[in-house]
Amino acid sequence: MTRVHGGFANRMYRLDTDQGSFAVKEMNLVDRRWPYRVEDVFRFERAAFAAGIPMPEPISAARDTLVHRWVEGEKVPEAPVPEAYAFEIGEILARLHALDVAWPPAPAEDPTPRDWPELAARAVATGQPWADDLTSQVDTFLAIAHFVDTCERPGPVVLTHKDIQPWNLLTREGRPVILDWELSGLLDLSGELGSTALSLAKGPGFDGVKPTIFRSVLDGYVAGGGALPPPGPSWFVFMIGGWLGHTRWNILRCLAGVEASTGPDLALSHESVRNGVRGLPDLFGRLPELEALLA
Repeated sequence: MTRVHGGFANRMYRLDTDQGSFAVKEMNLVDRRWPYRVEDVFRFERAAFAAGIPMPEPISAARDTLVHRWVEGEKVPEAPVPEAYAFEIGEILARLHALDVAWPPAPAEDPTPRDWPELAARAVATGQPWADDLTSQVDTFLAIAHFVDTCERPGPVVLTHKDIQPWNLLTREGRPVILDWELSGLLDLSGELGSTALSLAKGPGFDGVKPTIFRSVLDGYVAGGGALPPPGPSWFVFMIGGWLGHTRWNILRCLAGVEASTGPDLALSHESVRNGVRGLPDLFGRLPELEALLA
């Protein structure tokens, strides 16, 4: 097997055999942020693949290893995608949300952690390279945590991929292929649409969001038979909350200072923290202009 670098939470390998090539994913079980529902996700993937959703064929799933058929394609850069590509992603989401797949009820979520002052103090004490940036934004991170806990979600709740971002997509003959399904689960529809549309309509920051690309995802969703939820901040709370949790998880890895045997390399965790500490306050401050995309 050959290691394929670039993943965030898990480690990927390519296995070439006389029966074809396979993507073998080694799951990070050491410090996951939540339990991984192996059987539920695999059943959802098989149903999606059987329904013609463009994705790698799921081959097998065990507690610590996932195997899919290897798919050749071009990586999607973190930049606005073509309108046709965004439209097709919207159509795919509508088809995905229409699948009839059993899923266990979601457990009640714990309150968003409010330990940002303590984390900042530990970062300063241990000389983390991003400690000053985090310290200057503690109040903002507390405000973000409050927003995540109190923002009203209008529903409906759908079973979906939950993480359609450029790094989880390929382009094959100009059309999308959706990768990395292990975060699949139940999610408020507005959060899924807002996260997906925004990620496909922007570059690394938020200065160049393309409204036409954002709307193309929503137009594709409607064309695929979906109905849009009402506008509001709920469209972006899932993206903000997910990034907040991802940043905190990487902060804890950096504070431990140990190169773990699974999951991201320590250098990648530091990069993720820097991006979160600088990018999350920017995203949170732009909520009014992001909501204007829904008008």
